[in-house]
Amino acid sequence: MMDPKMLAKMGINVETFGDMNAFGDPNWYQAFNNPGYYNETHKSLRALIRPFVDEELMPNIHEWDEAYKIPQEVYQKIGQMGLLPMTVGRPWPKKFAGECPLGYEPDYFHELVLYDELSRTGSGGFLWGLAGGLVIGLPPVLKWATPEVKEKVVAPVLKAEKVICLAITEPMAGSDVAQLRCTAKKEGDFYIVNGEKKWITNGIFADYFTVAVRTGSQKDGMKGLSLLLIEKSMPGVTTRKMKCSGVWSSGTTYITFDDVKVPAKNLIGKENAGFKMIMANFNHERFAICCMTNRFSRVCLEEALKFSSKRKTFGKALIQHDVIRWKLGEMVRQIESTHAWLENLTYQMQTMHHMEATMKLGGSTALLKVQCTKVFEYCA
Repeated sequence: MMDPKMLAKMGINVETFGDMNAFGDPNWYQAFNNPGYYNETHKSLRALIRPFVDEELMPNIHEWDEAYKIPQEVYQKIGQMGLLPMTVGRPWPKKFAGECPLGYEPDYFHELVLYDELSRTGSGGFLWGLAGGLVIGLPPVLKWATPEVKEKVVAPVLKAEKVICLAITEPMAGSDVAQLRCTAKKEGDFYIVNGEKKWITNGIFADYFTVAVRTGSQKDGMKGLSLLLIEKSMPGVTTRKMKCSGVWSSGTTYITFDDVKVPAKNLIGKENAGFKMIMANFNHERFAICCMTNRFSRVCLEEALKFSSKRKTFGKALIQHDVIRWKLGEMVRQIESTHAWLENLTYQMQTMHHMEATMKLGGSTALLKVQCTKVFEYCA
């Protein structure tokens, strides 16, 4: 093998990062040419997160999953590193988080690097615990809540001092958001909320709920939905942990609202305009899930390559059997092509006006989420 210094003098890219397991990282980590999306700030972010994941998360993540909870101090450490505000979309929420301590204005590729590196843990519970609040629960408050509510909620959540979650899905309505039944009846300066929410990520740990409620009639469909900020401490709010087949530490929750008296000032945005706000949040939510999921697939590939190199059958390593090599090749093909699609989508998010992205990227983000899910299913 030629001396890397000699290769570098010849203009050949020899820059690497990580363990250099085959296809164990995106190809720009492994001496492939930078596709033009990444600069030194993305490299420095990668270098900041990786040792934290290796030293603080990897040794403990299994025990946390088994305990059904990630210690809040872990998220607070991520906040102290200046990373949590990166998860709420662009721009950086300077009013509530101050100037970015990393020394630059993060873009969507920084957010991609953040999720990709944290997802090396292979823990859906850990990542959903992060995303269930900051990625999908907080943005509606940050964008459309009253100044008083923002002042109370946003900064403590960005520091992981408080926890928020998004509560939309119900026992009888999930994907069909327009059919939600949880009601909020206006009585003077309050809304009286009654109903149930199911499969709510982070709900058991949350201090605040961004809740989709019906302020119009059932026949109004999507035109009768609003968003309210409800506090767990309000009388009539009860939560119970749901037993699920996986992602235990994300705190999947069943929530009941029984005549909960919510101040009208806790209305997020305009009454009966909740559906648009929910939809506006979906693209960023899908993007985050795609970043996490494709790295989970890559974790499966990396483990499969390591195991197949050690395990022997019929006198040779598994990786020397044609059918195993074919399977591994299929995993690589799907992961790498999906990551290229993810980078392209990230570029569109980065370069489009927000309104343009909202109009154009719904189908792409939805399809990419399906693609990432199918690849993960294949690799797992």
